[in-house]
Amino acid sequence: MCEHLPTCPQAADSAHDAARVVAAHPEQGWSLLCNGVVTFDDTGELMPDGSAVAPHPPKIRTRSAVPA
Repeated sequence: MCEHLPTCPQAADSAHDAARVVAAHPEQGWSLLCNGVVTFDDTGELMPDGSAVAPHPPKIRTRSAVPA
C-alpha cells in the first residue's frame, strides 16, 4: 500500500509509471516503483501480475513557438 502523499498511481492506471521509485538499480538497468511495476532502461516494464510491456518509444513533449 502506497504511503506517499499524494498517493502513487496504481499499476493498472495509465500513468502507472509516475509512481515513485522505491529501489533503483541503474547498474542493472531497472527500477522498482511503489506500485510494484518494474521499469527497465529500454522502456519495457514488468507488471505486478507478471505480464510484460514491450519497450516503447518515450513520450516526447514539444513546446509551442514563442511569438517574437
